[in-house]
Amino acid sequence: MSEEVLKLSELQLDALKEVGNVGAGNAATALSQIINRKIDMTVPKVCILPLGEVPDVVGGPDTMVAGVYLRVFGPAPGSILFLLPRESAFYLVDTLMGRPDRESNTLDEMDQSALLEIGNILAGAYLNSLSYFTKFTLLPSIPALAMDMAGAILSVILIQLGQMGDHALVIETEFTTEADGVKGHFFLIPDPGSLGTILAAIGVKV
Repeated sequence: MSEEVLKLSELQLDALKEVGNVGAGNAATALSQIINRKIDMTVPKVCILPLGEVPDVVGGPDTMVAGVYLRVFGPAPGSILFLLPRESAFYLVDTLMGRPDRESNTLDEMDQSALLEIGNILAGAYLNSLSYFTKFTLLPSIPALAMDMAGAILSVILIQLGQMGDHALVIETEFTTEADGVKGHFFLIPDPGSLGTILAAIGVKV
């Protein structure tokens, strides 16, 4: 990603935040239908970070998180990483499964499948929003799930990405149900040139 992309104007960041807000609205609707509970989602912050600083956003490299990762194919290729604090991941899964109390600190196969589905829904919601604004067809890969320290998850992703992306567009997302607030972080990691392509398509060129 070029240096000029890192110095995005307020107008460009506002445009990307609007994409995030629409994506969050789509995701809230989809999740609400699945867990049969009203969910509100807001996007309080959008920024661009070097990939190495991504773990700091979620509490540091030693913070235990659930990570859902997938690739994006189309005119603006890239990667999506959705990170949830461990407790938030358990809360979402337990809510989805209708369990009032968690009996263990591990995720069984069914829990993992539920988290992957949640990640799939969230990624799809944001990609649909991005497609709406850019008029691009953007397709996600099958998601992968990891429960580990944020630094360890990012290390694996960096190896997979190689030189494809070195900065992430961070869309901080807050989920709120009637009872609790759950914070998650949505990271779009554009391949080189993709963020400029996206901004040009939504009318705010780099």
